[in-house]
Amino acid sequence: MLLARYPWKALGSPCELHLYGDSRAELDLVADAAQSLVARIERTYSRYRDDSVVTAINRSAGDSRGIVVDDETANLLDYADTAWRHSDGLFDVTSGSLRKVWNLKSGRVPERDEVTRALERVGWAKARWERPRLVLPVAGMELDFGGFGKEWAVDCVAELCHSRGVRHGMVDLGGDLRAIGRHPDGRPWVVGIRDPREPAKAMASLSLSRGGLATSGDYERCMVVDGVRYTHILDPRTGWPVSGLRSATALAPTCLVAGTATTVAMLKGERGGARFLDSLGLPNLRMDARGRISGSLASPSARAA
Repeated sequence: MLLARYPWKALGSPCELHLYGDSRAELDLVADAAQSLVARIERTYSRYRDDSVVTAINRSAGDSRGIVVDDETANLLDYADTAWRHSDGLFDVTSGSLRKVWNLKSGRVPERDEVTRALERVGWAKARWERPRLVLPVAGMELDFGGFGKEWAVDCVAELCHSRGVRHGMVDLGGDLRAIGRHPDGRPWVVGIRDPREPAKAMASLSLSRGGLATSGDYERCMVVDGVRYTHILDPRTGWPVSGLRSATALAPTCLVAGTATTVAMLKGERGGARFLDSLGLPNLRMDARGRISGSLASPSARAA
């Protein structure tokens, strides 16, 4: 079978499809449809676009009538609600206002009172979600789907490719992955997991045959000020960046579940994150603040999944 690769950029990240098929022309059609789907998801859910659904939701904050959303958005909000409940409130899509306070490109650490004021507009518990109506009662509240949107897009693309007849392939959107199936000869896909402090090196190589793989870490979107690293993963309880784990990687049936699990693990810190991933029964790999690697995928004999 023919292997075709389709690199492009979307969702602020380098993306690539690896697809096997009998005809390049047929694979080109699949890849075009996949890229169009990702573009549609980005247009719909980017908080940086004035015409997106997320922007419309955020503009409704403070209106007691709220806003009625479509079925797709309602499904995402249902998932966000479930993730919030199962993470003890750590996975919180209302953290959007904190993103404005923490401008990691500025190289400036906000004052504590700035963070405290922003926290007044954070908290999924404040929202009223009665499908299909969402009410954000506090003016200035903002949803941010960035914590799971890309992973969900990975699953959407994998399902689209499978529906178009692809049985062997890999979807890679900015390092969030979903295997459509093994290589035609039965080999798994081999994935390198980046070392958080030496990005040119891999801290591990994992085998992926099915399902999704995602990594959350403190290294890609961050700033270092006076020797202190501030990551983009913000604790909705304190408003401050997390610490304790440099990275967490997990395998799950879907990329969405893998990504949510690793984000929550980062939020829970070294010990809490390890317990959380293990409690879910997900194969995982972690690096702590001292550079020590652990997790069920840390031993060479456990790297096939």
